[in-house]
Amino acid sequence: MIGTAIQRGNYVYVYDEKNHQLYSQFGELYGFTGSTVSIKRNNYVYMYDEKGRQTGSHYCK
Repeated sequence: MIGTAIQRGNYVYVYDEKNHQLYSQFGELYGFTGSTVSIKRNNYVYMYDEKGRQTGSHYCK
């Protein structure tokens, strides 16, 4: 389960509910829930699960 996602410079760091780092991804934090992190790169938003696997993407101006 995703506890929080934090923007640091050009990377988004994702942590679980016990504050252990799960993964990091390049881009701009767009939003997160308990199961998904959304990260914007260029004109696309990419969604990742709690294991850092991409689950989808969509165009976003």
